[in-house]
Formats: sequence, structure tokens, C-alpha cells
Amino acid sequence: QVQLVESGGGLVQAGGSLRLSCAVSGRSFRRYYMAWFRQAPGKEREFVAAISWSVGATYYADSVKGRFTISRDNAKNTVYLQMNSLKPEDTAVYYCAAGNGIVALANTNEYDSWGQGTQVTVSS
Repeated sequence: QVQLVESGGGLVQAGGSLRLSCAVSGRSFRRYYMAWFRQAPGKEREFVAAISWSVGATYYADSVKGRFTISRDNAKNTVYLQMNSLKPEDTAVYYCAAGNGIVALANTNEYDSWGQGTQVTVSS
């Protein structure tokens, strides 16, 4: 089992930036895919971005491509989501997730570990 703790959410104006962090601990997580999902009120949880911890390959939802960057720091066992050019529609609770042997990165059922979530609010 992998343990995940998110931080870095907050309130920001449209056009601003935030960086979310996800501290990772547990067994064998360096073979995992790490991902960020988000869930707005009344909506389903949706895929934002993912990274293969072992090789660093990254994947993004079309809605955030070019604005968000996912990365990992091996020394700190932390995954980051740098969010630039934020829009009001980015407002949501952001969750860090981890999974092994994932086939469909955007499928929440593929991930077996989740963080508690961190709120991101973008004002217009």
C-alpha cells in the first residue's frame, strides 16, 4: 500500500499559478504511475495528469495541456502539479492517486491509493 498526502491548494485569481505537492511513502511506489485527478461540486472525478515514476513519461488531459506540468522528485519522494494560467473552471478538489500496472490512466478504478484531497479555488 502507498500513502499519499497532498498540500499546496488555495485561492488564486484567474491567470495565476499554484503548485500542488503529493508526498509519497510505502512499498515499491517507484514502479507505480502517479496521477492527479480533480472533482468539482456536482461533477465526476476527472483525470488531470499522470507520470510514470520509473521513466518519467507524462500524460495530460486536453483541458490542462500546455498549462499544467506534472513532475516527481526522487530525493523527496514527492509528485508535483504546477498549475499556470489558472481558470475559474479549474476550481475543484485535487486528489493525488497511485497505481501499478495501469492500462487506462484516466480510469479512477485503476488506482488503489488516494490522498485526502486539497481544495483549489480560482476566482474570476
